[in-house]
Amino acid sequence: MPSQNIQWFPGHMAKTRRLISENIKLVDIVIELIDARIPQSSKNPEIPTMCAIRPVLTLFNKSTLADQSVTKKWIEQYKAEGRHALAIDCVTGDGLKNIAPACREILSEKLERYEAKGMAGRKIRAMIVGIPNVGKSSLVNKLSGSKKARVEDRPGVTMSKQWVTTNIGIELLDMPGILWPKFEDETIGENLAFTGAIKDAILDTETLAGKLCDRLLKTAPDKFCTRYKLEASKLEGLKPHELLAAVARKRGFLISGGELDTERASAIVLDEFRSAKIGRISLERPWDTCMTETEAE
Repeated sequence: MPSQNIQWFPGHMAKTRRLISENIKLVDIVIELIDARIPQSSKNPEIPTMCAIRPVLTLFNKSTLADQSVTKKWIEQYKAEGRHALAIDCVTGDGLKNIAPACREILSEKLERYEAKGMAGRKIRAMIVGIPNVGKSSLVNKLSGSKKARVEDRPGVTMSKQWVTTNIGIELLDMPGILWPKFEDETIGENLAFTGAIKDAILDTETLAGKLCDRLLKTAPDKFCTRYKLEASKLEGLKPHELLAAVARKRGFLISGGELDTERASAIVLDEFRSAKIGRISLERPWDTCMTETEAE
């Protein structure tokens, strides 16, 4: 299977960069959502620079799809570096009750100044940022108790900024999802594609699913082999497209003439990974990845 260099930067994302820069002074804090399965790849490296004048609370969303022990290690690393982080899941509601207290703690000195000026009732204003399909709109709807933000399980749905009032003392400024112009590391693009942050329509899904099989075999071999009833010893040395073919063969996916239906297998593998049917899997672990200087600041 040919390699594909994954890049995706629609015009509205350039607009989002301008919106963040223009509106950052209107908020007290930035709430950044990342995908707990790929904390490095789903963290836009431009956010620290664009949001430098405000504190950032990073939410490891979709945590119920990730390996719980790995997410815990990520949170510990963030805290050791003096950064603020929580594990949440916008679908199940896990961890959402901790967001408001965390914001108040981070902004404690600022809130004390407001109180001294007789502004004790002033609501905290937070900007929600993150890459496409990371769960921003779902978070907004959960915290507001309504369906104010359009939610779909595909990237590029929220197209403009919108203010939303919540019942937890925070006003949210929801921003469209933003990727960055070029992924310097090919693995970053693949991770984003594996988790659905990049539209499948622009990708060769069979190539993508084959690479995902290869990554799962290396990262979570027991879960991958158990799900597809494969023997790890028989998979050694197989190329990505051969691993996908092995899945198709085990599932009995055939087309006319007895040829393996790898297209159907690719859709199954991608869907079952994204829905955690294969298991709770983290593709990035802190002990495998070095933080860049920009992210560590």
